[in-house]
Amino acid sequence: MNSRVEDILGELRRLSHNIEDYPEGIVLPIDKPYRWTSADVIRKIKWAACRHFGKKKLKVGHAGTLDPLATGILLVCIGPATKKAEDLQKSAKSYLAGVSFGATTPSYDLEKDIDRHFHSEHIDRELIEKTLPSFIGVQEQIAPLFSAKSVEGVRVYELARQRYKRGLPLEDTGIIQASKIEIYGLRLLDFSLKSFEKPDYADGRIKVADISGERLPTALLQVDCSKGTYIRALARDLGEAVGSGAFLSSLRRTANGGFDISESLTLDQALALFDTNN
Repeated sequence: MNSRVEDILGELRRLSHNIEDYPEGIVLPIDKPYRWTSADVIRKIKWAACRHFGKKKLKVGHAGTLDPLATGILLVCIGPATKKAEDLQKSAKSYLAGVSFGATTPSYDLEKDIDRHFHSEHIDRELIEKTLPSFIGVQEQIAPLFSAKSVEGVRVYELARQRYKRGLPLEDTGIIQASKIEIYGLRLLDFSLKSFEKPDYADGRIKVADISGERLPTALLQVDCSKGTYIRALARDLGEAVGSGAFLSSLRRTANGGFDISESLTLDQALALFDTNN
């Protein structure tokens, strides 16, 4: 176990049962499980924290949503630390992103089935490496319609689901306006022809599209970016830039709010910090 994680666990295992003993609140860097929503994690932690501190109501939130099919650092803020959430969200973030070329999905990841196939025989490591620099810097990005972004107080994924069920187009709807984001660094770590296997539905709450049998050129990227950057949208735009289609086939957040993935706790480790026998 990482020494920093041991320090965090050692310090938090001495949690008192009085939340007032933590005037700045508590921030837990949790490695969000695959196929869990960020809200799922918050509900689990909130239940345990309320029992531990003997509170019927306790503010618990997070600093930056992670999609259900992403893993990695989710900063959970408890008590007064919820006031820090906005500042923590403003920090730079780092990801390991798998981008698969030659196909697209309505959600730009594997929450939805493939809807189109594209030619991808021309895509190789050299083409990806030549294309990546054009994405570095300040730019305008249109978020995926399947996202937690709000438009006039409504989560756009609710609108997306309605359109998807009715068979209506999801592109060029004009619902989402472009936002300014910045990509500080973008590096190709690996490139290979990836064979997809049937997902294991026995574990996890969120269904994953079954694209078993597909063999698609896939790039593993390290992405360092600003708040508000959608890696799914980056995958979409990268596919268009190389004359094909693309979707996000894997995502792991490795840094957020000054925390590195090596400092994160599993959900079980985090829950074990609280005495739920009150």
